[in-house]
Amino acid sequence: MTMLDRMRRHKGWLKWSLALVVLAFIVFYIPSFLDDTTAVGVGAAPGEVIADVEGRTVTVAQFQQRYNAQMQAYRTAYGGQLSDQLLRQLGIEQQILQQMIDEQAALTEAERHGIEVSDEELAQQIFAMPGLQENGRFIGEQRYEQILRSQIPPMTKAMFEENLRRSLMIDKLRAALTDWMAVSDAEVEREFELRNERVKLQVVALTADAFRNQVTVSDADVASYFDSHKETYRVGEQRKVKMLLLDREQAQKRIVIPVTEAQRYYNNNINQYQTPEQIRASHILLNTSGKDEAAVRTQAESVLQQAKAGADFAELAKKFSEDPGSRDNGGDLDYFNRGRMVPEFETAAFALEPGQLSDIVRTQYGFHIIKLVDKKPAVTRPFEEVRTQIEEQLRTERAAEQLGTRATELANRINDPGDLDTVGRESGLTVTESDFFGQDDPVPTLGVAPQVAAAAFGLQEGQVSGAFDSPRGPVFIALAGRRDPYVPTLDQVRDRVRDDVIRTRATELSRQRAGQIAAALKGASDFAAAAKAQGFQAKDTQLIPRGSPLPDIGVNAEVDKVAFSLPTGSVSDPMTTNDSTVIVRVVERDEVTPEEFAVAREAFREQLLADRRGRFFTAYMARAKERMDIEIRQNVVQRMLAANAAL
Repeated sequence: MTMLDRMRRHKGWLKWSLALVVLAFIVFYIPSFLDDTTAVGVGAAPGEVIADVEGRTVTVAQFQQRYNAQMQAYRTAYGGQLSDQLLRQLGIEQQILQQMIDEQAALTEAERHGIEVSDEELAQQIFAMPGLQENGRFIGEQRYEQILRSQIPPMTKAMFEENLRRSLMIDKLRAALTDWMAVSDAEVEREFELRNERVKLQVVALTADAFRNQVTVSDADVASYFDSHKETYRVGEQRKVKMLLLDREQAQKRIVIPVTEAQRYYNNNINQYQTPEQIRASHILLNTSGKDEAAVRTQAESVLQQAKAGADFAELAKKFSEDPGSRDNGGDLDYFNRGRMVPEFETAAFALEPGQLSDIVRTQYGFHIIKLVDKKPAVTRPFEEVRTQIEEQLRTERAAEQLGTRATELANRINDPGDLDTVGRESGLTVTESDFFGQDDPVPTLGVAPQVAAAAFGLQEGQVSGAFDSPRGPVFIALAGRRDPYVPTLDQVRDRVRDDVIRTRATELSRQRAGQIAAALKGASDFAAAAKAQGFQAKDTQLIPRGSPLPDIGVNAEVDKVAFSLPTGSVSDPMTTNDSTVIVRVVERDEVTPEEFAVAREAFREQLLADRRGRFFTAYMARAKERMDIEIRQNVVQRMLAANAAL
């Protein structure tokens, strides 16, 4: 991780602003802060239980409050770039529900271990929160309560403190289970090198596609290959379903949004159409970790004087800066808006005018010299520019609301598969039957609908589901047929088998050709010219870490292993991947220096240790949940999620 990445990642907990601290803390660390029953989800009553973990329940109201808080957080962070509909398609609702279940399981496990949080511990945590301090002291009860009431939605002190207590219980459980863990110096150094070493390569990829026209395959070849690889083509269990669909697109076409309503939405959500002020800055960082701070400051002042005297700032950054993420680019940090950097850096940078240099800026990373390159003012898109977008969004939301309400009404009338036809006929809706599909396949006519597919494979004969949301709208399904796993006949998969034979033989030809040209490439003074003489192109990479995609082949661990083991100027032997053969030349190596490791060692140790502890805690809780009585009431979930399409 670069220094810039660390600045952006950690600025939130290093020094939160007073105005946002409580909301940020609640949304991301204590998301269930409103455990009341005032939130209403259409289609499911607020007090209905969605999940039960050893007697600890998650209700519709609690879920709805969590969901609303998360959505508000996304809107605040990304504006209009992430729509609610897109987040649902990414499975945000199911993720939130699983997160809430995991929290209840962790609280149950904490209680089993006798873990408690005393009133004194709770008070100490509140008094220590940076956003609730002023001049190093707690801001006082009155202002504390004012901040809670100012949140959207407002919080009471009791709500906040009860949920903070729960969060601390989970933290204490995690600490009790993982504080014994440590990482050795050797592990830290090895992992740091693995993550931070970089190489620049020239890549010659002889892809199978380049040799396909040289392959001739007979029917006998296809039959022989199929006989030897039949299990490769085995088809898993398949099912087909009877469906009653409430079509979202048709519902949207019937909705007209008055211009006054669109204007009102624009006025109420003006922040979605605003681009905040942005600046582009460069900086020089002199790290203080493990150094004499006074000596580093003296060096920083010397560099600042050189910059003020007219020295090229980019060249100074390349020579002196200890931020590996920006040093090679002359200290350039590109454009960023408020909230992206640690507060001290941000305050100084935004106070500058283009071309102006800052004084020495002290942050937890060291001493910075900042030069402002450019400044973009905040911009608000006019209503007429976004009117069509708003009307489309409101149509989508209105249609979802109507369909959610209608799905709830129909659910009360659908009790068995036969009701689908009756209700469909009476409601003017069409009942259709899908083709067979696998559990991980798109559902025919619906598209990628994992909830529907999962439900289909959980249904028994004579059962009918509640309404599931799908890409086309809420849908009720019943099992219409099943097909056991089978190996298809050659005629059913002939084209696929033929393509596999061609690809296999083309890859073998690429391997043979790579073997023929390998010596010429290894002995060449100009690798790219030698590749071109053989009819292939050598493609260059930038300095890249392990796990980066390579030209024409993508990410490949085996190629990585070889590339990072070779010295500069070396050429590899041919390496065969799934559908190509690759030869690489190492142009440059950027290895971790002892100085870089010394500067980053302790911070990286904490990061590595946190990762290891997190994985251990996750695995521990997965085993703990296996012995817990956890019930998820899918009928309530289905009704609630169908209704949430209106949000």
